[in-house]
Amino acid sequence: VLDSQYGMYVWPCAVVLAQYLWAHRRSLPGKRVLEIGAGVSLPGVVAARCGAQVILSDSEELPRCLQSCRSSCLLNRLSHVPVLGLTWGRVSPELLSLAPIDIILGSDVFFDPKDFEDILTTIYFLLEKNPHAQFWTTCQVRSADWSIEALLYKWKLKSIHIPLYSFGADKEHLASSSLPGRHTIEMMIISLAQSDGT
Repeated sequence: VLDSQYGMYVWPCAVVLAQYLWAHRRSLPGKRVLEIGAGVSLPGVVAARCGAQVILSDSEELPRCLQSCRSSCLLNRLSHVPVLGLTWGRVSPELLSLAPIDIILGSDVFFDPKDFEDILTTIYFLLEKNPHAQFWTTCQVRSADWSIEALLYKWKLKSIHIPLYSFGADKEHLASSSLPGRHTIEMMIISLAQSDGT
């Protein structure tokens, strides 16, 4: 039985995003990275081990998830990595005082449609503050009816789909899971749409 707090499990999306980071490891040293909804923090840990300056975050309302982030850091000898409570859709002092970032990571954050707009509100805020930054995200296709396209347009964001084969993540064993059901994973890079309407 899964823990009711989703952040206590390494989901297949986290493995795929970690693979993308590993495939781009030479570009990571010195990059400033924020992982949102980090949970057990696999992507953030990989980024930190590859030389990025990482901040991990999860909801301030989920102390067990924040503790999971801290535990992952300690187990991977990354005690210098800060862990922040950031709740999607909420402008908090922690969000306002974040240092500049280059990359935002989020694996399987588009899990529950009721959270989609809060997530993109937070992403838009971060990208407006850091216009050069990108949101690297993986999500599991759970329903053909769920889409973030209209919300991306509303928040003046654009997405580029990254084929899994382009970074060696199309192998069934990579994103396999002991959970029941099929696990179709998509990778996207989301950024601010240009002022010319693209």
